[in-house]
Amino acid sequence: MKAQFLKFFSTQDWQASRELQTEIEAIRDDIAPTWLQQPLSLQQTADKFVRTRLQQTFVDLCEQPVAAYLDRFNFKSPLLKSMYAVTDGFSGLNGSWQTPGTGMNFLMHNMCRLPGADGTWMVVEGGMGTVTKRLADAAHQAGAVIKTNSQAEQILIQDNTARGIRLTSGEEIRAKAVMVNADPFALRSLTGAEAFPQAFNNRLDNMKRDGTTMKVNMALRDLPRFTCLPEQQGQHHTTIHLLPDEGDVEQAITDCFADVQNGRLPEFPTIEWYIHTTVDPSLQDKAGNHNSALFVQWVPYTLKGTTWEAEESKYVQHLLSICDRFAPGTSDLVVDTFTLTPPKIESHFGISRGHIHHIDNAFGFDQRFPYSLPVEGLYSASAGTHPGGSVVGCAGHNAAVQLLHDFELQPRWL
Repeated sequence: MKAQFLKFFSTQDWQASRELQTEIEAIRDDIAPTWLQQPLSLQQTADKFVRTRLQQTFVDLCEQPVAAYLDRFNFKSPLLKSMYAVTDGFSGLNGSWQTPGTGMNFLMHNMCRLPGADGTWMVVEGGMGTVTKRLADAAHQAGAVIKTNSQAEQILIQDNTARGIRLTSGEEIRAKAVMVNADPFALRSLTGAEAFPQAFNNRLDNMKRDGTTMKVNMALRDLPRFTCLPEQQGQHHTTIHLLPDEGDVEQAITDCFADVQNGRLPEFPTIEWYIHTTVDPSLQDKAGNHNSALFVQWVPYTLKGTTWEAEESKYVQHLLSICDRFAPGTSDLVVDTFTLTPPKIESHFGISRGHIHHIDNAFGFDQRFPYSLPVEGLYSASAGTHPGGSVVGCAGHNAAVQLLHDFELQPRWL
């Protein structure tokens, strides 16, 4: 890695990157136990878990914009600094360089402690469906019954206690407790706002943000060939970042976010490009096509003066033209696409406002949505709870522990 770093960047950037990774690794190791516990406040977390010399650094990281954190390391290349900000600080979040809380999002995206991860995300063999299949298998073994194609219409509440759910079919399922992993706003739509105190509703309303992430899923007949790196050096196995030119990148990212805040599609959004089949060949189809995706940050939830229906196809072609700038001929490799704009994320997955994290990761620790709600027997396992989403499973674990504690039951895994 060092040789490639020095070839494309500089000794100063290599040193800055190593110092960043060393520091974030120390913070990651210190607060790792908190990911599977009831959240404390930010300051309490620092005092109890973080080594003394990094306590203020940790608090500042979580409270301040990601730009303030990255500036401490004195990167020479604006491209490298922007890459770190985009992939970890801005991903899935409605905020930019100077938005407080983007540092918290950066931390969340550097928390992976699986062997060989070095803090970053990893690919699940067999695709993301493997995760839910494994969970379903474990649930069946524990005696659970899983009902599919069954849409919940209402959470049944009597005497401020959750009593079960009603399906759109009219069927009622009675229960001593109800746990919801839908986003907090969807949960409230199932109870009615009147089920909660006004202060609770106000707090939730203050967390509402539009989703600003767009994903273009693609089937590629072959791997793209990059002008800057035509020979095979493992570049297709990594996250590929498409960013504006080095001299303009930071201002271009600022302008991109401003466009989105004004309802405009940006000319050059930040793009993370994945080719999953280079890491997991089992994802290739019978024709040998590659499974690939563009993760685009940011786009508006609502477009000003037009609609997504009118603009989606044209904008996908525009995004592919950006790919062509870096890897000529990419558009010709595309066999099929499946696009998810923020409104489509909402309609396809049922996630309110198309926000992939349910609640911005700018909210951290005890500032996130609670597991145990003001209605007795009602719990949330949403990505909006501590510590957040990103397919880490911690929110579900912690919500289950809370429920078991309240019902004075022993966890099966202890």
